[in-house]
Amino acid sequence: MSETDIRRAGFCAVIGAPNAGKSTLTNRLVGAKVAIVTHKVQTTRFPVRGVAQLGDTQIVIVDTPGIFAAKRRLDRAMVKAAWGGAEEADCIVHLVDASAWVAEQAGRLSAAQRHSIEDDRRVIEQLKEAGKRAFLALNKIDLFPHDQVLPVIAALNEAGVYDEIFLISAENGEGVDRLEAAIAARMPEGPALYPPDQIADLPMRLLAAEVTREKLMLRLHQELPYQLMVDTEAWEERADGSVRVQQVIIVGREGHKAMVLGKGGSLIKEIGRQARLELTQMLERPVHLFLFVKVDERWQEKRERYQGIGLEFDV
Repeated sequence: MSETDIRRAGFCAVIGAPNAGKSTLTNRLVGAKVAIVTHKVQTTRFPVRGVAQLGDTQIVIVDTPGIFAAKRRLDRAMVKAAWGGAEEADCIVHLVDASAWVAEQAGRLSAAQRHSIEDDRRVIEQLKEAGKRAFLALNKIDLFPHDQVLPVIAALNEAGVYDEIFLISAENGEGVDRLEAAIAARMPEGPALYPPDQIADLPMRLLAAEVTREKLMLRLHQELPYQLMVDTEAWEERADGSVRVQQVIIVGREGHKAMVLGKGGSLIKEIGRQARLELTQMLERPVHLFLFVKVDERWQEKRERYQGIGLEFDV
């Protein structure tokens, strides 16, 4: 397909509570991995734009950070970025973890699910205040019998902010085709916004840093994943077609550095191996990855750390 074959193109923002499955849905719609995915909340820190094609329509999917009650500067910047991604979008999808709402109906709500529902209600109120309408996508329907979601549909439909409601599983693809077709129908007429063979609007240096951060989040526990960032310091194209990548993992405490390194450096070696394998597959060429760990107690209070990932510092 060439750019001249595109007749419609626009933006669709995917918003919702942390861990609702926004990155999984984005990757499913694009058909390739453009956003990191973990089982931990607040994985996405900044809007990631993935490019999907459906017939003669190009959809730029904006995967946004989770919307939650923000206290720290980084959290506030992430939430503002999420709403910023929705403000100018041609279509908004509010993705909801339906399993949390089903659990509430059954009276067996976990603490994490309670927070998820509180965040969902916060999104609904802000959609009302902004006068925005959205598609509601009830995700994770593969986790329970479908008839259990009927009371949830009725309750959320009363909010009055949804044009259509979709039952989906971003994980296995169930119902996603219908949602994608509805999104495509909302895209305005116009030329392609990106070349048809481009799947993401994200600098490779930043995507590479996100791949390494994903591996760290999957291996580290408790609060540490939210106390670190990864920066690609150097990207060297080599004559043999390979690429040399140097990254620094920035942590806030000396004790965190020891945790990232692992006993005898075992953990950082394994993180580097996993990240290198994924980057080699993504780039389809050899990658030489070098990881270092740096302690910076005030990295979350430094403007340049926010500018590097497209977040506002003064929030």
